[in-house]
Amino acid sequence: MSDDNAENDKAPRLPGVMPDRLPEGAPAADFDAKGLARTLLRTVRAGALATIDRNTGHPFASLVNIATDVDASPLILVSRLATHTANLENDGRASLLLSSGGRGDPLAHPRLTVLGTFAPVARDHGDEPRTRRRFLARHPKSELYAGFADFMFWRLTIASAHLNAGFARAADLKAADVITDISGAQDLIAAEASAVAHMNDDHAEAIKLYATKLLGAKDGPWRLTGVDPDGLDLAYGDAALRLPFTERVTNAEQLRMMVVDLAKAARAK
Repeated sequence: MSDDNAENDKAPRLPGVMPDRLPEGAPAADFDAKGLARTLLRTVRAGALATIDRNTGHPFASLVNIATDVDASPLILVSRLATHTANLENDGRASLLLSSGGRGDPLAHPRLTVLGTFAPVARDHGDEPRTRRRFLARHPKSELYAGFADFMFWRLTIASAHLNAGFARAADLKAADVITDISGAQDLIAAEASAVAHMNDDHAEAIKLYATKLLGAKDGPWRLTGVDPDGLDLAYGDAALRLPFTERVTNAEQLRMMVVDLAKAARAK
Protein backbone atom coordinates (compact mmCIF):
# COMPACT_ATOMS: atom_id res chain seq x y z
CA MET A 1 0.00 0.00 0.00
CA SER A 2 1.37 3.43 -0.93
CA ASP A 3 1.88 6.13 1.67
CA ASP A 4 -0.87 8.19 0.01
CA ASN A 5 -3.36 5.34 0.27
CA ALA A 6 -2.36 4.73 3.85
CA GLU A 7 -3.01 8.38 4.68
CA ASN A 8 -6.40 8.23 2.93
CA ASP A 9 -7.33 5.15 4.95
CA LYS A 10 -6.54 7.03 8.16
CA ALA A 11 -8.48 10.13 7.14
CA PRO A 12 -11.95 10.49 8.63
CA ARG A 13 -14.70 9.38 6.26
CA LEU A 14 -17.06 12.15 5.18
CA PRO A 15 -20.73 11.26 4.65
CA GLY A 16 -21.83 10.82 1.08
CA VAL A 17 -18.42 10.71 -0.59
CA MET A 18 -17.76 8.24 -3.40
CA PRO A 19 -14.06 7.30 -3.34
CA ASP A 20 -12.96 5.23 -6.35
CA ARG A 21 -16.40 5.50 -7.98
CA LEU A 22 -16.34 8.86 -9.70
CA PRO A 23 -15.39 8.66 -13.41
CA GLU A 24 -11.71 9.15 -14.12
CA GLY A 25 -11.09 12.83 -14.72
CA ALA A 26 -14.20 13.96 -12.82
CA PRO A 27 -14.89 16.74 -12.43
CA ALA A 28 -14.01 17.87 -15.95
CA ALA A 29 -11.25 20.46 -16.21
CA ASP A 30 -13.64 23.15 -17.46
CA PHE A 31 -16.18 22.50 -14.70
CA ASP A 32 -16.35 24.81 -11.67
CA ALA A 33 -17.82 22.32 -9.20
CA LYS A 34 -17.41 24.53 -6.15
CA GLY A 35 -18.94 27.55 -7.87
CA LEU A 36 -21.96 25.61 -9.12
CA ALA A 37 -22.47 23.97 -5.73
CA ARG A 38 -22.42 27.35 -3.99
CA THR A 39 -24.90 28.77 -6.49
CA LEU A 40 -27.30 25.85 -6.01
CA LEU A 41 -27.03 26.17 -2.25
CA ARG A 42 -27.89 29.88 -2.40
CA THR A 43 -30.65 29.77 -5.02
CA VAL A 44 -32.71 26.57 -4.69
CA ARG A 45 -35.80 27.42 -2.61
CA ALA A 46 -37.08 23.93 -1.74
CA GLY A 47 -35.62 20.46 -1.53
CA ALA A 48 -35.94 16.92 -0.25
CA LEU A 49 -35.05 16.52 3.42
CA ALA A 50 -33.87 13.04 4.39
CA THR A 51 -33.98 12.29 8.10
CA ILE A 52 -33.43 9.07 10.06
CA ASP A 53 -36.71 7.50 11.13
CA ARG A 54 -36.76 7.44 14.92
CA ASN A 55 -38.62 4.11 15.03
CA THR A 56 -36.72 1.89 12.59
CA GLY A 57 -33.75 3.85 11.23
CA HIS A 58 -35.14 3.94 7.70
CA PRO A 59 -34.41 7.05 5.60
CA PHE A 60 -37.46 9.32 5.70
CA ALA A 61 -37.74 11.87 2.87
CA SER A 62 -39.97 14.94 2.91
CA LEU A 63 -40.22 18.28 1.11
CA VAL A 64 -39.19 21.49 2.86
CA ASN A 65 -38.60 25.14 2.00
CA ILE A 66 -34.97 26.18 2.30
CA ALA A 67 -33.10 29.42 2.88
CA THR A 68 -29.49 30.00 3.89
CA ASP A 69 -27.77 31.76 6.76
CA VAL A 70 -25.01 34.28 6.15
CA ASP A 71 -22.42 31.49 5.95
CA ALA A 72 -24.66 29.46 3.56
CA SER A 73 -25.77 26.99 6.22
CA PRO A 74 -29.22 25.73 5.12
CA LEU A 75 -32.19 26.89 7.18
CA ILE A 76 -35.58 25.21 7.46
CA LEU A 77 -38.78 26.10 9.31
CA VAL A 78 -40.62 23.04 10.57
CA SER A 79 -43.40 22.13 12.98
CA ARG A 80 -42.97 19.82 15.96
CA LEU A 81 -46.07 18.03 14.69
CA ALA A 82 -44.16 16.84 11.59
CA THR A 83 -42.51 13.43 11.37
CA HIS A 84 -39.24 14.87 10.07
CA THR A 85 -39.02 17.17 13.11
CA ALA A 86 -39.54 14.28 15.52
CA ASN A 87 -36.79 12.45 13.65
CA LEU A 88 -34.42 15.42 13.93
CA GLU A 89 -35.13 15.75 17.64
CA ASN A 90 -34.00 12.15 18.02
CA ASP A 91 -31.02 12.32 15.61
CA GLY A 92 -29.99 15.54 13.90
CA ARG A 93 -28.07 13.83 11.11
CA ALA A 94 -29.73 14.51 7.77
CA SER A 95 -29.25 15.51 4.15
CA LEU A 96 -30.88 17.92 1.73
CA LEU A 97 -31.22 17.33 -2.01
CA LEU A 98 -31.28 20.57 -3.99
CA SER A 99 -32.11 20.52 -7.70
CA SER A 100 -32.10 23.43 -10.12
CA GLY A 101 -34.88 21.82 -12.14
CA GLY A 102 -35.90 22.82 -15.66
CA ARG A 103 -37.43 21.43 -18.81
CA GLY A 104 -36.92 17.92 -20.12
CA ASP A 105 -35.18 15.12 -18.27
CA PRO A 106 -34.89 16.04 -14.57
CA LEU A 107 -31.58 14.16 -14.41
CA ALA A 108 -30.11 16.48 -17.04
CA HIS A 109 -30.06 19.35 -14.53
CA PRO A 110 -27.51 19.93 -11.75
CA ARG A 111 -28.34 18.80 -8.24
CA LEU A 112 -26.51 19.02 -4.94
CA THR A 113 -26.78 16.86 -1.84
CA VAL A 114 -25.58 18.48 1.37
CA LEU A 115 -25.06 16.31 4.43
CA GLY A 116 -24.59 17.27 8.05
CA THR A 117 -26.37 17.75 11.35
CA PHE A 118 -29.40 19.91 12.06
CA ALA A 119 -29.87 21.81 15.32
CA PRO A 120 -32.79 24.01 16.37
CA VAL A 121 -32.38 27.77 16.63
CA ALA A 122 -34.01 28.62 19.93
CA ARG A 123 -36.41 31.58 19.95
CA ASP A 124 -34.29 33.35 22.59
CA HIS A 125 -30.99 32.70 20.79
CA GLY A 126 -29.11 35.70 19.46
CA ASP A 127 -29.10 34.25 15.92
CA GLU A 128 -32.88 33.76 15.80
CA PRO A 129 -33.83 37.26 14.54
CA ARG A 130 -31.34 37.00 11.65
CA THR A 131 -32.41 33.44 10.89
CA ARG A 132 -36.07 34.47 10.86
CA ARG A 133 -35.45 37.54 8.69
CA ARG A 134 -33.38 35.71 6.10
CA PHE A 135 -35.82 32.81 5.86
CA LEU A 136 -38.90 35.01 5.57
CA ALA A 137 -37.19 37.21 2.98
CA ARG A 138 -36.85 34.06 0.83
CA HIS A 139 -40.29 32.68 1.76
CA PRO A 140 -42.62 35.60 2.61
CA LYS A 141 -45.73 33.39 2.81
CA SER A 142 -44.15 31.47 5.69
CA GLU A 143 -44.80 34.51 7.89
CA LEU A 144 -48.38 33.25 8.16
CA TYR A 145 -47.27 30.43 10.46
CA ALA A 146 -43.68 31.23 11.49
CA GLY A 147 -44.97 32.61 14.80
CA PHE A 148 -46.98 29.53 15.72
CA ALA A 149 -45.80 27.92 18.96
CA ASP A 150 -45.04 24.55 17.33
CA PHE A 151 -42.82 26.01 14.58
CA MET A 152 -39.08 26.50 14.94
CA PHE A 153 -36.12 27.25 12.70
CA TRP A 154 -33.37 24.65 12.31
CA ARG A 155 -29.88 25.14 10.88
CA LEU A 156 -27.78 22.49 9.13
CA THR A 157 -24.09 22.39 9.95
CA ILE A 158 -22.66 21.02 6.71
CA ALA A 159 -20.20 18.12 6.91
CA SER A 160 -19.86 17.42 3.18
CA ALA A 161 -21.66 17.68 -0.14
CA HIS A 162 -21.97 15.78 -3.40
CA LEU A 163 -22.62 17.52 -6.72
CA ASN A 164 -23.94 15.79 -9.83
CA ALA A 165 -24.20 17.83 -13.02
CA GLY A 166 -23.72 15.06 -15.59
CA PHE A 167 -21.01 12.63 -16.71
CA ALA A 168 -17.54 13.73 -15.58
CA ARG A 169 -19.28 16.62 -13.85
CA ALA A 170 -19.70 15.08 -10.44
CA ALA A 171 -17.68 15.95 -7.38
CA ASP A 172 -17.33 15.12 -3.70
CA LEU A 173 -17.02 18.38 -1.78
CA LYS A 174 -15.92 19.31 1.71
CA ALA A 175 -17.85 21.74 3.86
CA ALA A 176 -15.26 24.45 3.20
CA ASP A 177 -15.93 24.10 -0.53
CA VAL A 178 -19.53 25.27 -0.22
CA ILE A 179 -19.86 27.44 2.88
CA THR A 180 -19.04 31.15 3.02
CA ASP A 181 -16.19 32.32 5.22
CA ILE A 182 -17.63 34.91 7.62
CA SER A 183 -14.47 35.44 9.66
CA GLY A 184 -13.83 39.16 10.18
CA ALA A 185 -17.23 40.04 8.69
CA GLN A 186 -19.15 40.89 11.85
CA ASP A 187 -19.57 44.52 10.76
CA LEU A 188 -21.19 43.39 7.52
CA ILE A 189 -23.43 40.87 9.30
CA ALA A 190 -24.57 43.54 11.77
CA ALA A 191 -25.34 45.94 8.91
CA GLU A 192 -27.08 43.38 6.67
CA ALA A 193 -30.68 44.02 7.72
CA SER A 194 -30.47 47.79 7.27
CA ALA A 195 -28.50 47.44 4.02
CA VAL A 196 -31.08 45.09 2.51
CA ALA A 197 -33.94 47.38 3.54
CA HIS A 198 -32.15 50.46 2.19
CA MET A 199 -31.42 48.83 -1.17
CA ASN A 200 -35.00 47.57 -1.57
CA ASP A 201 -36.55 50.90 -0.53
CA ASP A 202 -34.23 53.35 -2.26
CA HIS A 203 -32.34 51.47 -4.98
CA ALA A 204 -34.87 49.08 -6.51
CA GLU A 205 -33.78 50.15 -9.99
CA ALA A 206 -30.19 49.11 -9.28
CA ILE A 207 -31.34 45.72 -8.03
CA LYS A 208 -33.35 45.21 -11.21
CA LEU A 209 -30.27 46.11 -13.25
CA TYR A 210 -28.21 43.54 -11.34
CA ALA A 211 -30.74 40.86 -12.26
CA THR A 212 -31.40 41.81 -15.87
CA LYS A 213 -28.05 43.19 -17.03
CA LEU A 214 -25.51 41.25 -14.98
CA LEU A 215 -27.38 37.95 -14.61
CA GLY A 216 -29.53 37.93 -17.75
CA ALA A 217 -32.83 37.50 -15.90
CA LYS A 218 -36.24 38.66 -17.02
CA ASP A 219 -37.45 42.15 -16.14
CA GLY A 220 -39.49 42.55 -12.98
CA PRO A 221 -39.58 43.87 -9.41
CA TRP A 222 -36.47 42.07 -8.22
CA ARG A 223 -35.58 42.56 -4.57
CA LEU A 224 -32.62 41.87 -2.35
CA THR A 225 -33.08 39.11 0.22
CA GLY A 226 -29.61 38.74 1.68
CA VAL A 227 -26.03 39.94 1.76
CA ASP A 228 -22.90 38.05 2.79
CA PRO A 229 -19.15 38.43 2.20
CA ASP A 230 -19.32 36.61 -1.14
CA GLY A 231 -22.36 38.14 -2.82
CA LEU A 232 -25.99 39.19 -3.02
CA ASP A 233 -29.16 37.07 -3.03
CA LEU A 234 -31.98 38.34 -5.25
CA ALA A 235 -35.58 37.19 -5.62
CA TYR A 236 -38.61 37.85 -7.80
CA GLY A 237 -41.65 35.66 -7.18
CA ASP A 238 -40.47 32.05 -7.20
CA ALA A 239 -37.17 32.91 -8.92
CA ALA A 240 -33.92 33.35 -7.01
CA LEU A 241 -30.53 34.55 -8.24
CA ARG A 242 -27.03 34.77 -6.87
CA LEU A 243 -24.74 37.68 -7.77
CA PRO A 244 -21.16 36.98 -6.65
CA PHE A 245 -18.98 39.90 -5.62
CA THR A 246 -15.78 40.58 -7.54
CA GLU A 247 -13.94 40.55 -4.22
CA ARG A 248 -14.73 39.64 -0.63
CA VAL A 249 -16.69 42.21 1.41
CA THR A 250 -16.52 42.34 5.21
CA ASN A 251 -17.93 45.71 6.28
CA ALA A 252 -20.64 48.23 5.45
CA GLU A 253 -18.33 50.66 3.64
CA GLN A 254 -16.94 47.95 1.37
CA LEU A 255 -20.51 46.87 0.66
CA ARG A 256 -21.52 50.41 -0.29
CA MET A 257 -18.64 50.67 -2.75
CA MET A 258 -19.36 47.22 -4.15
CA VAL A 259 -23.04 47.84 -4.89
CA VAL A 260 -22.16 51.16 -6.53
CA ASP A 261 -19.56 49.45 -8.73
CA LEU A 262 -22.01 46.71 -9.65
CA ALA A 263 -24.62 49.30 -10.60
CA LYS A 264 -22.10 51.07 -12.82
CA ALA A 265 -21.18 47.80 -14.48
CA ALA A 266 -24.84 46.99 -15.07
CA ARG A 267 -25.59 50.41 -16.57
CA ALA A 268 -22.57 50.08 -18.86
CA LYS A 269 -24.20 47.02 -20.41
